[in-house]
Amino acid sequence: MVSSRSIPNRQTIEQLAQQFPEVDIASVETCLAFLDTTAEVYTALETHFARHGLSVGKFTLLMQLFVAGEQGLTPSGFAERAGVTRATITGLLDGLEREKLVQRQPYPGDRRMLTIHLTDKGRELISNLLPEHFCRTTSMMSQLTTAEKKTLIELLGKLRSGSAAMREP
Repeated sequence: MVSSRSIPNRQTIEQLAQQFPEVDIASVETCLAFLDTTAEVYTALETHFARHGLSVGKFTLLMQLFVAGEQGLTPSGFAERAGVTRATITGLLDGLEREKLVQRQPYPGDRRMLTIHLTDKGRELISNLLPEHFCRTTSMMSQLTTAEKKTLIELLGKLRSGSAAMREP
């Protein structure tokens, strides 16, 4: 069911289908429900991370560093993992460095490159945040059974593979 925030609603989609025979009502309604849910979850995550002075992007980078451990990561490694530009990563890293959560260090063997590492303050922040974050994630997903969670993962994978249709020229 598409929420009241999604536009157009089912009645509007049905009217559009009369005008445009290409409209598959179920596909459009499903896409709108997905987009509405995605926006709601993203808003909830932003609110959650804002309590800790973070954004989703900053949290993602801190988590990647936390998992990488002592070896750290390069800015290009971040960009590749996150699917964003290096400029986007640089902006996030600049903010995290100002907050003393990460530190840039010379890359071993190549002075032109850098590695990014968590500072003690950054490691402490993530270590303190993760238990609450995982509890909230579990709570958010608690409406789904284990089988439904597995099905959702499979369905999202199918949706992801079809997303190329929107990028094609």
